Amino acid sequence: MTISVLAIDEKTGRIGGAAATGSLCVGGWVLRGHADSGMSASQGTAPSTLWGEDVLAQMSAGAAAAVDAVTSPDTGRAHRQLAALDPQGGTAAFTGAESVVYAGSAEAPGVVVAGNMLTGPEVITAALVACQQADGPLPERLLAALDAAAAAGGDARGLASAALLVVGRDIAPLSLRIDHSMQPLAALADLYRLSQSDPYHGWTEVVPVLDDPYRAPSPADVPDMPQPMVKAAPGAGR
Repeated sequence: MTISVLAIDEKTGRIGGAAATGSLCVGGWVLRGHADSGMSASQGTAPSTLWGEDVLAQMSAGAAAAVDAVTSPDTGRAHRQLAALDPQGGTAAFTGAESVVYAGSAEAPGVVVAGNMLTGPEVITAALVACQQADGPLPERLLAALDAAAAAGGDARGLASAALLVVGRDIAPLSLRIDHSMQPLAALADLYRLSQSDPYHGWTEVVPVLDDPYRAPSPADVPDMPQPMVKAAPGAGR
């Protein structure tokens, strides 16, 4: 299967997506996002990475209009699936008629779930409900949605890759990918935990972001580093 979940955090305005599949490299294939444009998940039997980029470029008209503008002209759309979330929380999804069953999508305010090659519609429902009901920051809600989808049946083939992408004007992008693993959801959750710990997390708080493009660490933020050892030239100090 490929299952994807896109959601917005209404308190912070941050947007994110998570995806998992029984094949390789789901993050690189499926998820695209930018804080000022929105988030997309492009998947299917013959997924179009072009869709993922193009729908973001069209998002100023809203998610529904953007999805229609991107999918309608494509003569191969029957084999593809697309979900989109705009920066205002608007959602839309398209599922091609030739998508591998079970394939479909579900939407709620600020959340859209799409999937194909699923064991049934309960997988999508479980992901949607979990994302809505989970506590904590947006990344943790998205991870909970993937876990719920897998617990509801997921894919008989099992999962091979998983990814998480969260963007916002006030944060450095959180882009985590497990491109191949026997337990990609557990590996993704572990990678997320590491990303929230120092020294990595502290470093992300001093790099430039959209709301502070010239941000840099102050001298007090930079740890003392050992000075390089310089070998004295012959005869020096005599």
